[in-house]
Amino acid sequence: MSIAKRNNVQVAGSGPATMVFAHGFGCDQNMWRRIAPAYARRFRTVLFDLTGSGNSDLSAYDRSKYDRLDGHAADVVEIVQEFAQGPVIFVGHSVSAMIGLLANLRAPECFAAQVMVGPSPCYINDGEYVGGFDRKDIDGLLDTLEANYLGWASNMAPAIMGAPEQPELAQELTNSFCRTDPEIAQHFARVTFLSDNRADLPRLQVPTLILQCSDDIIAPRTVGEFMRRTLPRATLAIIENFGHCPHLSAPGASADAIDGFLAANGF
Repeated sequence: MSIAKRNNVQVAGSGPATMVFAHGFGCDQNMWRRIAPAYARRFRTVLFDLTGSGNSDLSAYDRSKYDRLDGHAADVVEIVQEFAQGPVIFVGHSVSAMIGLLANLRAPECFAAQVMVGPSPCYINDGEYVGGFDRKDIDGLLDTLEANYLGWASNMAPAIMGAPEQPELAQELTNSFCRTDPEIAQHFARVTFLSDNRADLPRLQVPTLILQCSDDIIAPRTVGEFMRRTLPRATLAIIENFGHCPHLSAPGASADAIDGFLAANGF
């Protein structure tokens, strides 16, 4: 099976470097539509759907391979090696920020920088670490998701999206969740919300932008501060926005933060 078909890879633009955009849980590459086209004017851009999401080839979803985020990271390395040109800036939203980190650690020669939008290396509180959720909260979330996925999607999407002044975005996220195969979504949710990549953070040696919203129920500011302290070459940018998807609800502020980071690092 071709990588292009497996991950519905779409390439646009041209330039001396490549920006690779990766979406979060329950979403697809269309979630980048408000910022990615502008970057195609000066970069090569690569968009794709994680295996099991969007218009990827669902038959390629192997539960044993994707039982850890590293399975998706292996796919990212293959995508980068086949479709990127020049230095690669990986832009990952939510769980894909950690997928990008793991891909970078797998093949450090392939990546020049990381942009992490709403990242979290661990969602569960642990001692002094505040991830935002107790373990019982995550277990309850996963139980609800597995018992009634469509109901969970309808209830959670507005809270995750935020942006109450743009209700169409919450509806879009609900629709995206509902298009996802429920069995795959349930499996990917368990892998996502029980992952812990805190020990991997100090190993990432490329410049990294942590882009966070001022109010995010999925990745609170304590997580961003922890990552800023733990990543060797991190910059933390907080934009005034409510929700977990600033690339959709606040694309201008998101692009400004990304542009500042790119300029500061010679891109």
